[in-house]
Amino acid sequence: MSDVRGSMYLVLEDGSVYPGKRLGAEGESTGEVVFNTSMTGYQEMLTDPSYGGQILVPTYPMIGNYGTSEADVESNRIQVNGFVVRDDCEEPSHPLSEGTVHDYLLKNGIPGISGVDTRAITRKLRSAGVMMGIITPDDSAEAALENLSKAPRYGEFDVVGDVSTDEMYAWNGDAGERSRAFFDLRGRARQGGMGVDVERGIGQRDLGDNYMKVVVNDYGVKLNILRSLRARGCEVIVVPDDASADDIMAHDPDGVMLSPGPGDPELLDRSVETARSLVGQLPIMGICLGHQVIARAFGASTFKLHFGHRGGNQPVKDLETGRVYVTAQNHGYAVDAESLPDELNVSHINLNDQTVEGLRHRDLPIMTIQYHSEASPGPHDSEYLFDRFVGLMQEAIGTAPEKTSVVN
Repeated sequence: MSDVRGSMYLVLEDGSVYPGKRLGAEGESTGEVVFNTSMTGYQEMLTDPSYGGQILVPTYPMIGNYGTSEADVESNRIQVNGFVVRDDCEEPSHPLSEGTVHDYLLKNGIPGISGVDTRAITRKLRSAGVMMGIITPDDSAEAALENLSKAPRYGEFDVVGDVSTDEMYAWNGDAGERSRAFFDLRGRARQGGMGVDVERGIGQRDLGDNYMKVVVNDYGVKLNILRSLRARGCEVIVVPDDASADDIMAHDPDGVMLSPGPGDPELLDRSVETARSLVGQLPIMGICLGHQVIARAFGASTFKLHFGHRGGNQPVKDLETGRVYVTAQNHGYAVDAESLPDELNVSHINLNDQTVEGLRHRDLPIMTIQYHSEASPGPHDSEYLFDRFVGLMQEAIGTAPEKTSVVN
């Protein structure tokens, strides 16, 4: 492959053309074009399975200034179909940097484009909504649009099967658990997630003591979810997206986590059926796509957002406590509040557009959130929700300590 970074073009399905230079691999790639407003965390975004089938546009102009590192990944590979940036840094400055973003994309075979007006792209997507696009070295917009028309549209195919694990595995940590970030995460977990000692017994055993066993149904799980559970002393087992309720219960778990993931939840009837079969057997927590799957398991419907919620600055109100948290989000679909059954209560709402951000079952130990409590990248405000989940498991098996007056 040539080291010369020649011309590349981003062409949107409405005919808009954005010229730039090649970033990463040569070649052509299609996907739904979305933007993320986080100012840092580009490597976590690139490796987030929820971006499967999409072309990612960070709104922050300078990308790559602190390089890339094995400790900053959220899965075992880059998950985006393409990457679009205003400016990529060719000389990163960080003591742990292992290379540039260009080299990282090149190594993973992912095409990208640099030198484009990402603010103009973002304004277009905000007004017109997300749309399909193609990254191509071909300067013919007509040819690019013809190739794009032949590509499958996002939302019309199951992306989860492409990003989920093929085999069950026990999570025993990764390079991220040797980082300062995990040390800090574990410290916050020992203090109740938000730095407040809630005296719930969480974290009083060392990792590996199998304090609680959690089975994670992998729709596209982020590694920081697994790290966050391990930081609370949980044994973590990860199973494929098509695992049945019997497959999950065969591990004799104390709780089940339904993970985030990409795509339209209406295409996941198998996952909905599994979730429905698990209801009433043990505590369940759903995050993002897992939240939508649980809602559908109770008969609710979902809809596609105009341009989605993607970034680290979404305000969410916890209706139980009245507190407002700044959250990290990455989703293009939401649960229809009007379709919710009586047994599900809305626990969290988005203060920007009033969409549903969390659910609690009235009688059963089931909780969901639409946003990312593991927040990688993003704020740590919502880590307390992992503590709530651990509390549900403790109550279910009769080991919960007496409640205190401290509220997260």
